[in-house]
Amino acid sequence: MKEEFDFTSVIERRGKDAIALDALYGSDYAPRIPDTVTDPIPMWVADMNFAVPPCITNAVRERLDHPLFGYFEPRREYYDSIVRWQKDRHGMTDLEPDQIGYENGVLGGLVSALRVLCEPGEEVLVHSPTYVGFTGSMTHAGYRLLLSELKKDGNGIYRMDFEDMDRKIASHHIRCAVFCSPHNPAGRVWERWEIEQAMDLFRRYGVYVISDEIWADLVLPGHTHIPTCSVSEDAKERTVSLYAPTKTFNLAGLIGSYHVIQNPDLRKRIEKAGRATHYNSMNVLSMYALIGAYSEEGGRWLDRLVRLLDRNLAEGIRFLEREFPGTVCTRPEGTYMLFVDFTDYCARTGITLDELLGRVWNTGVAIQDGRPFHGPCHSRMNFALPYERVLEALDRMRKALP
Repeated sequence: MKEEFDFTSVIERRGKDAIALDALYGSDYAPRIPDTVTDPIPMWVADMNFAVPPCITNAVRERLDHPLFGYFEPRREYYDSIVRWQKDRHGMTDLEPDQIGYENGVLGGLVSALRVLCEPGEEVLVHSPTYVGFTGSMTHAGYRLLLSELKKDGNGIYRMDFEDMDRKIASHHIRCAVFCSPHNPAGRVWERWEIEQAMDLFRRYGVYVISDEIWADLVLPGHTHIPTCSVSEDAKERTVSLYAPTKTFNLAGLIGSYHVIQNPDLRKRIEKAGRATHYNSMNVLSMYALIGAYSEEGGRWLDRLVRLLDRNLAEGIRFLEREFPGTVCTRPEGTYMLFVDFTDYCARTGITLDELLGRVWNTGVAIQDGRPFHGPCHSRMNFALPYERVLEALDRMRKALP
């Protein structure tokens, strides 16, 4: 029987404005792929290499049939789609349309919230390893990151160090924390007790929380995303939650995120900060893309995607740990990114991380340097590719490394 969705076709993206491919030749922020490589495999930026489901293109195409694109107000269906999606996928049963607000991007929403919750120059608590987008956007906006390192438990699972968080919040007089849930790049899907303990700690010190939940839909089998604002009544009052269909459905080029803020006074202040630039406004086509994505068909596509990502990641972990002894791959519980620790492998083989990355890049496999994420001898690898491309990338790595 023919599959409802296509996750096997290798789509040519070069020359189609895709950073994942077109930035590989000469950009100062992408892996350095030799000009002679004609078949690069993008495994760096968090960008999937699958076609979006037809429900999205059909929704956008239907709107394109109307030839006017003037000023507009978001449709009721936009808010209803979000309310239904959050209820059905994440159990958020008390979400109201007026608690939802548009953001040009999660990082833009992060900065708008920070401008309300603390002053430039202040320290903001963030876990390490750290998403490089947090580092860039917060630093450029004038905030300082105070890192609390995640610690691996006896089973190799990243956990929050609550004692370290408590000590740093108290000694540095922290007023705001950025919480990544699910966590990028560690891939943790926090359990309810972990979020409850973190939010109770923040409550005791009066800390507001900006919860980046852009990966909420990409949770692997056996795990469940718990919205941060849902764990207690107090959490509702002190949490700014940031979401988007862009990561789930690979719609980043259309721009379109949203916040959920259940505290009405906090919501008014943050929405005012977002409007201050006069540029935090929705694109009409991204509105229709979200409505199409947050549909029954979009849900079926996502369920199929998650099973595929789980297989890809499992294959990658088996291969890397078998072929490169000493390599440590902490199994992600969510996202499609693998944060690979090459510390012992590099020590055993005598090569540096720079040499490792260079050898892999020379084969056209674009994996990401993990050091900007605070992984000292790590790489972040994207497994959201057709399975055959994953196998090809791993085989090239096998041939390139000792």
